[in-house]
Amino acid sequence: MGELQTLINKIRQFNAERDWSQFHNAKDLALAISIEAAELNELFLWKKAEEADPEKVKEELADIFTYALQLADKYGFDINEIVSNKIEKNALKYPIEKAKGSARKYNEL
Repeated sequence: MGELQTLINKIRQFNAERDWSQFHNAKDLALAISIEAAELNELFLWKKAEEADPEKVKEELADIFTYALQLADKYGFDINEIVSNKIEKNALKYPIEKAKGSARKYNEL
């Protein structure tokens, strides 16, 4: 069993022990990701990036990853597969010879 699957199983067990799975439908998991991402953004608001508290950043990232893993699990997605597929799509949209060193969107390259 891979490390990601082990982590997903830990999350499943944690939720099952508390009977929380009933609350974790796809819509609410997606909303939770957005809310936790906003909490991560808040750590950087009105300060330089290096001024954000790394421990708090870790906590918010953990929340985001946890909800994202649950959402992927809900749909039965293989995380390695969907991330690899997205990287391949992005490689086509952002060829190295056009995108290297540029922050432009693919339709502006």
